[in-house]
Amino acid sequence: MNFLDKLEKVKQRYDQINELYSNPEYINNPEKMIALNKEKSEIEDVVQVYEKYVKILKDIEGNKEIINNSTEKELVDMAYAEMDELNAQKEKLEEEIKVLLLPKDPNDDKNVIMEIRAGTGGEEAALFANDLFRMYTRYAEIRGWKYEIIDLNETGLGGIKEVILSVSGDNVYGDLKYESGVHRVQRVPETEASGRVHTSAASVAVLPEVEDVEVEINPNDLKIDIFRSGGAGGQNVNKVETAVRITHLPTGIVVQCQDERSQLKNRQKAMKVLKARLYDMEMRKQMEQISAQRKSQVRSGDRSEKIRTYNFPQNRVTDHRIGLTLYNLSNIMEGQLDNLIEQLKLADKAEKLQAAEFH
Repeated sequence: MNFLDKLEKVKQRYDQINELYSNPEYINNPEKMIALNKEKSEIEDVVQVYEKYVKILKDIEGNKEIINNSTEKELVDMAYAEMDELNAQKEKLEEEIKVLLLPKDPNDDKNVIMEIRAGTGGEEAALFANDLFRMYTRYAEIRGWKYEIIDLNETGLGGIKEVILSVSGDNVYGDLKYESGVHRVQRVPETEASGRVHTSAASVAVLPEVEDVEVEINPNDLKIDIFRSGGAGGQNVNKVETAVRITHLPTGIVVQCQDERSQLKNRQKAMKVLKARLYDMEMRKQMEQISAQRKSQVRSGDRSEKIRTYNFPQNRVTDHRIGLTLYNLSNIMEGQLDNLIEQLKLADKAEKLQAAEFH
């Protein structure tokens, strides 16, 4: 099927959706109406570009007819002059269409579970993990997303050994999925008297949140422990046992939550993380099968991959997957990630276009 046929099918579906808006079966069913609106919004851009493209093709055919059949020299000259512009527009629209026809990641619209862990580098790595946590929560605030801490393990010096949070909003996974991997920092630690630049690292995992229907968990596969919350003191310490640790016996995955004062809420949050990790494990199995055939440049399934370096002395950020270097580290650490994420998306699309077959 060539891409004009694909576009025609999308257009037919779009027209069908518009007809369904007057169907009582949909009018009287809010859930069906929401699904219809969602589907329409997903294909609306494709249809608009397709309609422009069809008009350009008609204009090109009309000008060819004038060039081949008209005896009026002035009219033929005008048609020739228009052809260059029309062909340029046609090529531009074809590129747009190819991008729009790329299969959408079904997880892009999902909320996420984000896990940030200090890696190599001792206390400096824990401080960097805290900086990353602040960077992502600032970005969430800028985007109007909501975030909620599920579990937090702090060090005594203001660092973070591990933090798990949920982030919800529009297209959260679609934007944050490129952040999974090892983030490396180069800077002079505050504790370093001699002023030498140290290198340390933190890892980030971004997992799509999943619905119950997507992940089935057998209750018999779970070992649930209830314990007293621990922490550095103050409000983080509970005198009653409300913290929850869940072990998924078949996989050995362990999750815990002690952020809430309610045992039930901690259990619900821990289950949310467990489901996301099990779903992610299955997704990565599929990705490994795909990447055996075609290695992904932008987003490998390997979380141990070093994806980015933050060099503080030079105010520089380098994303190693796409060879992008930006000299605005201070802004990026304040959550201004839009440009960086946009470049990663463009590289991802370019790679997918190269791999896709459009005839």
